[in-house]
Amino acid sequence: MQQKNCTVKIDSTSTKKVNILMVDDHPENLLALEAVLTSPNYNLVSATSGKQALKYMLKQDFAVILLDVQMPGLNGFETAKLIKMREKTKNIPIIFITAISQDVEHVHQGYSVGAIDYIFKPYEPELLKQKIKQFVKIHQNHEEQLIQNEAEKTAEIQEINEKLDLTTLDLRRSEALAKVIGDTILDTIVTFDTYGKILSVNKAIKSMFGYSYEEVVDYQIGSLFLIDTVEKEAKSKQIDMSFIKQAGERVFEVIALRKDKSWFHADIQVGKTTVEGHEIFVCTIRDITERKQMEEDKKQKYIDMETIVQERTMELLIANEKLKTEIVERKKIAEHLLASQERFKKMFESSPNLLAIFSLDDKSFIDVNERWIEYTGYSNEELNSLNLGLLYCIEESNCHYQDLQTPSRNQKITYKTKSGQIRSGLLSTELITLHSKQCALIVVTDITDRVLLENEMARLDRLNLIGEMAAGIAHEIRNPMTTVHGFLQVAKSSRDPLKLEIVDLMLDELNRANSIITEFLNLAKNKVSDKKSQSINNIIESLFPLIQAEALRSSKEAILDLHECPDIYLDEKEIRQIILNIALNGLDAMTPGGELAIRTYTENKDVVLEIQDQGEGISPDIIEKIGTPFFTTKEEGTGLGLAICYSVAERHQADIYITTGDTGTIFSIRFNS
Repeated sequence: MQQKNCTVKIDSTSTKKVNILMVDDHPENLLALEAVLTSPNYNLVSATSGKQALKYMLKQDFAVILLDVQMPGLNGFETAKLIKMREKTKNIPIIFITAISQDVEHVHQGYSVGAIDYIFKPYEPELLKQKIKQFVKIHQNHEEQLIQNEAEKTAEIQEINEKLDLTTLDLRRSEALAKVIGDTILDTIVTFDTYGKILSVNKAIKSMFGYSYEEVVDYQIGSLFLIDTVEKEAKSKQIDMSFIKQAGERVFEVIALRKDKSWFHADIQVGKTTVEGHEIFVCTIRDITERKQMEEDKKQKYIDMETIVQERTMELLIANEKLKTEIVERKKIAEHLLASQERFKKMFESSPNLLAIFSLDDKSFIDVNERWIEYTGYSNEELNSLNLGLLYCIEESNCHYQDLQTPSRNQKITYKTKSGQIRSGLLSTELITLHSKQCALIVVTDITDRVLLENEMARLDRLNLIGEMAAGIAHEIRNPMTTVHGFLQVAKSSRDPLKLEIVDLMLDELNRANSIITEFLNLAKNKVSDKKSQSINNIIESLFPLIQAEALRSSKEAILDLHECPDIYLDEKEIRQIILNIALNGLDAMTPGGELAIRTYTENKDVVLEIQDQGEGISPDIIEKIGTPFFTTKEEGTGLGLAICYSVAERHQADIYITTGDTGTIFSIRFNS
């Protein structure tokens, strides 16, 4: 049994007095009883008749009643009977006190009407006190038990009320939650009775069926569904209640009918409960149109997949046949590759060129051929043990080590042998993969003998050119010398001094002869270039004020268009000479108001210098002769300026290109990287 959550404190010595009712029609008897029973714990109430006693009992509760038998009006037995008939007083103990009859039948009559005891007068006071005390004690115990029961009942009622409050709160929460779920869920929820009459719906009925709440309440649940359709036309009758009830709580598919008579596929599930003895059904309706469409799409995809599988199977069969053929071909290729490897090995070993395979990952030589060892003096083991790397392969143009990460073709280089000899060669490199390693195939064609031969031929060509130029120089120098000689003879035969104009003319002719001789020497001598890594833009910027002053002097304009270019190896004096020669020629070719542009830029790692004028252009027959010594279109030109430019360009491994037209001429000097 669950323990009651209450505490009752009872004090047996309570200060509350106990009411005792004394009934006797003789006042002296009442006084005698009062004298015997007087106590601070008792509240003695006296009544002189039965009616008066009954009135007192309507107002107060009594622990015990002392009742006289013989009284006028209502006697003791009648009064006791009336007391026992009242629900509130029937349990009060009654003690009859009489002095008249001690017959047994009177005693029996007293007990029959509800008496607890029967006392005859005269009575023993102490005995009466003890009896009253015991009855009072019984009353007090009864009162205490009533209080205890009342407290327990109050606690039990309080506990029940608390549980009812919690249950009510849970019920309200459940109702609120059910309402929110019902209002927000996409499924339609319909409640209906055992006759199929709709009792309530949630808000989803509007979006799913097109009905409002008022329209659908009291409708038959079966009017919302059909069993089947044919070609999107409703053909079957509406679902009846027997069909819905037989479905139980399983999910089954139906055709749902909207207000506008359109239909859609739906899943419904019906649950049943009993409320106050009435069966209530709850039907959940879910629109499965998308699911049906997905099923159709899935079915179609399955069909498509089967078709694809069949096609793929056929392709695999064809591919398998091709693979068999390819295996045969690969075996042939493998055999061919093996033969190619053997050929490569023989070519590698017997090639007249220096061949080496260099690992870019390990920075070491994997193999070198006999030609390499013969020319350099280093074997493969010596190269790797000395950690020499590629210090032999040096570009001739800028003295930098060759970058093997970038393939090259016939790059002029010099390399140093084990004995210290410097030899020339053409370097070609190619990236290859060998045993999963990134490697470089190095091919060096030794051209030392050819370089020596070319140098000798160049020397002989220069001597031949000098011989050819000698006749031209003799003619060019003879003219100014003839002029000077003639004037000197005139001065010898005449006593008059030479005029200042004649002296100036003679000096101009001598200066012209000296200029021809100087430019001839510059062209003829085998000059060694003093090249340094520097910026061509800096050289142009330092020279530009001179060119700009010359342009302004002749009412022309010179502009710069310099772009960022890498440093290259240049002889500053020679580059200044080539820029001045071409720039001054361009200024001479233009009329006043013309514009001379000097620009630089980088193209495919090559540095390009362009000098563009706005002259009338150069005719094709003249272009073929440009650069030939002593060929000029100027009245006072020597014809050696452009010849010197071509000589400077050759020493810098640069090429000169000419683009000309009616709008002007462009001289492009490309310094090869």
